[in-house]
Amino acid sequence: MLLTRASDLCSPYPLLPYSINPSSSPTQTLTRSMRTALKLLRTLSTFPHSHHYNHRRRRLLLRTLSLLHPPTPVTLSFSTTTPRRLSPFPALSTLSASSSTFVEQLGGEVEEPDDLDLSTNGEKERFDFDACFGSVDARRFHVPSLEVKELEELPEQWRRSKLAWLCKELPAHKPATLIRLLNAQRKWVRQEDMTYVAVHCMRIRENETGFRVYKWMIQQHWFRFDFALATKLADYMGKERKYSKCRELFDDILNQGLVPSESTFHILTVAYLSSPAQGCLEEACGIFNRMIQLGGYRPRLSLHNSLFRALVSKPGGASKHYLKQAEFIFHNLVTSGLEVHKDIYGGLIWLHSYQDVVDKERIASLRAEMQLAGIEETKEVLVSILRACSKEGDVEEAERTWIKLLSSGNSIPSQAFVHKMEVYSRIGEPMRSLEIFREMQKQLASTSVVAFHKIIEVLCKAREIERAESFMEEFINSGLKPLMPSFIDLMDLYLNLELHEKLELTFYQCLEKCRPNRTIYNLYLHSLVRVANLDKAEEMFDQMYRNVSIGVNARSCNTMLRGYISCEEYAKAEKIYELMCQKKYDIEPPLMEKIDYILSLSKKAVKKPISLKFSKEQRETLLGLLLGGLEIESDEGRRNHAICFHFREDCGTHYALRRHIHDQYHEWLAPFSKLTDDSDEIPCQFTTISHSYFGFYADQFWPKGQYVIPKLIHRWLSPRVLAYWYMYGGHRTSSGDILLKLKGSREGVDKIVKTLKTKSLDCRVKRKGRVFWIGFLGSNSTWFWKLIEPFVLDDLKDRLRAGHILDGMMENQNISFDCGSDSDEKTSFSNDDLS
Repeated sequence: MLLTRASDLCSPYPLLPYSINPSSSPTQTLTRSMRTALKLLRTLSTFPHSHHYNHRRRRLLLRTLSLLHPPTPVTLSFSTTTPRRLSPFPALSTLSASSSTFVEQLGGEVEEPDDLDLSTNGEKERFDFDACFGSVDARRFHVPSLEVKELEELPEQWRRSKLAWLCKELPAHKPATLIRLLNAQRKWVRQEDMTYVAVHCMRIRENETGFRVYKWMIQQHWFRFDFALATKLADYMGKERKYSKCRELFDDILNQGLVPSESTFHILTVAYLSSPAQGCLEEACGIFNRMIQLGGYRPRLSLHNSLFRALVSKPGGASKHYLKQAEFIFHNLVTSGLEVHKDIYGGLIWLHSYQDVVDKERIASLRAEMQLAGIEETKEVLVSILRACSKEGDVEEAERTWIKLLSSGNSIPSQAFVHKMEVYSRIGEPMRSLEIFREMQKQLASTSVVAFHKIIEVLCKAREIERAESFMEEFINSGLKPLMPSFIDLMDLYLNLELHEKLELTFYQCLEKCRPNRTIYNLYLHSLVRVANLDKAEEMFDQMYRNVSIGVNARSCNTMLRGYISCEEYAKAEKIYELMCQKKYDIEPPLMEKIDYILSLSKKAVKKPISLKFSKEQRETLLGLLLGGLEIESDEGRRNHAICFHFREDCGTHYALRRHIHDQYHEWLAPFSKLTDDSDEIPCQFTTISHSYFGFYADQFWPKGQYVIPKLIHRWLSPRVLAYWYMYGGHRTSSGDILLKLKGSREGVDKIVKTLKTKSLDCRVKRKGRVFWIGFLGSNSTWFWKLIEPFVLDDLKDRLRAGHILDGMMENQNISFDCGSDSDEKTSFSNDDLS
């Protein structure tokens, strides 16, 4: 009965070439295959064009092609060399990976993402590479070989038929159906059988199916870790740039106490480099370092060059933090005896020139090594040296470098003029900087934004009011932007010279020309307090406090506190003091002595808050962010927890949101995440202190270090929660529809969908991989927007508003709710669609 059923499962299309008679001659086998292929091709035209038959048509076509070009049977055997185990002294390890060759060589080419630099100040200069920088190394990898028996070698006919049927069916089904099919085979399958299926999937390039088979295998009681299979699958996942799946397999190997193959290290690093996602570059650096320090491998020259190129491909202000990693790559190139490309020297000097404290000795040694290697200093290197001189005020070296630039015969970039202006500004010769600016205008016949910023900054420091105002007028008339840095320099000059009327006029002119920020408000607020115009100062402070895109900080509160104390408005001073205590703002020492005296008059003690509690707004905001993907880190004993705020650097919505979140949770932030008074740039990542107060949220959303949807989520979906979920983890399509991204189980998503329906919010759900998308389409997006609009930040309303079409939407996602996918249900899910 079982044999009959097995043959029925395989008919009418036997899985060839596994059913080919081994005794047949090659000519007979080829003739039989050609005849069968022609029959299958004729059969294709008889299938109706419906969704039900799409998978069968696809399978028939694949088998036809395999008949015309039969694949080489997999006859791989295990090497006698065993995989290396982790050693407490990896640098002393002398074991080598087992022998075999990796057919496909990776050159380590890196896709360069388009970065969106939303900063209004700072240089956006990138290092320029030669086209031949990414060289290819011909050295082959040594990977463990994998032994898989052919079907003909299995003694049982029913097992051969079953495996042939699984190899045919699994690639054609959705993940949920695939898991059900595998679960139905639990009684008879063993590890050798599933290894054969996984290898077959990789051989026909169905690597996703092979990965799902492997993930199912590791959950079975009979599973024994297979280093060769995990390595082969990890390499295939990495070559498809699926770094998350490749990393899973990489971590599985490490968790077994084994050292991954050199190919796995290399391919995973390249996969991370090929992704523009936030944090992938840091992960690539970590894998590269472990490849050397843990594995004891010598990375290819191409991998060194690709990683170095990725480090310095961002603007200088963002790349300067990678100096140590760049130096490590350079050191490994030298110690490994590999060729050091001229752009490695140039890139290192470029990174050193952007440091806050320039290491002149290191730059000099790099230049000496370039000279010994016969490498000529390029224009980019000379500009980097000028940048380093501008930070040290080294006029002599700057002039020598300038002469080299002139003698090179190339046009001098505007950045070189700017750095030379800064050099003379450092030594107190602003008029010489002015001459350089005029010379630049004459030679280049144009003026850059950075050059205008620099000359106005130089003149303001020199207190050359008339010249600074003249250049500011010229800057405004030029139509160049941004103007904000120069407005700040001019207002700061007026404040130092007590020219409060001019400062006020400049403030309102800035509001007309630029998007306001906290710095100009603080300057104007300081001016109002100095002239004792407290009524106007209160109005501006209240405006800052209510506008979440501006907000207040310690500097604002100290300014108002100083004004109230000087005018003897003690009741108002106490209110500002209470706000500062709540926000944990530092109070200036002179003001602290005075506030102590004021509180003693009313017999109040100085407040030293010991414990903090979330306000209702903070609680709901945090819930919305957690639904959008916010992470919580816990210690080993799960006693203390920290909230990790991550914002995408290239997302305009996150750029506006992160300032508001940083201000809203200021009192909870770790000391290294707080800003100084002279800094106004919010980092893309910041973290709270580690505290037991966050235990409730950690238990609800991250109970075992994995994200889950809480059982009580239906009680917490208020309009503010939905608004912050949308701002942090949602998208608006170009057609005006609203999408919310969510991770978790189908039961949790189903509960959220039902809760939204009780609020008259109809939605559809699409599952894409491990992520669910909740879509509010058409008129439903309008209803959703009306519910959350009061809680959306003013700066984001135009960007996120539903219902009307905008061109060039950055947040557009390729999620279609009109076609079938892993799941597509209007209000709830079924067990057949999700697993």
